[in-house]
Amino acid sequence: MATFDEISVDISVVLGASEMPVHQLLRMGRGAVIDLDVSEDDDVMVYANKTLVAKGQVVLLGERIGISITEVMLRRPEVRPMRTDGPL
Repeated sequence: MATFDEISVDISVVLGASEMPVHQLLRMGRGAVIDLDVSEDDDVMVYANKTLVAKGQVVLLGERIGISITEVMLRRPEVRPMRTDGPL
């Protein structure tokens, strides 16, 4: 039986989005800045396996960057995984 230590989850954090033509993106060089559709106080979106699970704020942890969770997204009962009545 698998333990939780053996389960992999791909976590992604999205800061914002932007739209531009491909030719403009291809012309960008080192140091180019892409303007996102958010401000510094807006929440970031936290995805687990491409499913939105939380929102949060970017925090600095010394020289590292982290996310402080501000809201956990609840899923409707009909989209939750089915429970099995077997032993855990």
